Amino acid sequence: MINTIIFDLGAVLIDWNPHYMYRTLFTDEQEMKNFLANVCTSDWNEEQDAGRPLHEGTELLVAQFPEHEANIRAFYGRWIEMLGDPFHGTIEIFRQLKASGKYKIYALTNWSAETFPMALERFDFLGWFDGIVVSGTEKMRKPTPAFYQILLDRYQVNAGEALFIDDNYRNILAAEKMGIKSIHFTSAEVLEEELQKLEIL
Repeated sequence: MINTIIFDLGAVLIDWNPHYMYRTLFTDEQEMKNFLANVCTSDWNEEQDAGRPLHEGTELLVAQFPEHEANIRAFYGRWIEMLGDPFHGTIEIFRQLKASGKYKIYALTNWSAETFPMALERFDFLGWFDGIVVSGTEKMRKPTPAFYQILLDRYQVNAGEALFIDDNYRNILAAEKMGIKSIHFTSAEVLEEELQKLEIL
């Protein structure tokens, strides 16, 4: 019996995309994509999500790519511009789950502790959660099993009674290895169907 729902945030409930900001700096789309693929990479950003200070990550990259200094500094200097709108379809599902009163609902997110307060200010629905575990605060991130365990222990969640929703398949695999039933998020429509099949929604 599922009594706990655990949501990822980025790309599930919140539209976060560096392209939104960098399109204001690059006139060439492919040049922008090359920059994000080779300079301000996902792997580099995840180190800040795992607790490395933003200034430290920035200075390391500037030293490595001095010719890109201005664009590197913009990543966190103008980070707020990377936040898009909430995904309203998923928010509606969240609202229905919350209104049912049947579930404890938590968030487990890979997110820098320094930028997460900006999201808290912008998105009221983040206040609906019964608890949020942020990787940057804990200094570890998905798919590290110990990060999932922090949420389970902190909120007395039984892995076998929880459902985890994430857009990143590697994070889904890690959760399932811990005995947490999971849904690989691709769209609000598919999520709604999966939840109805499980008789959760």
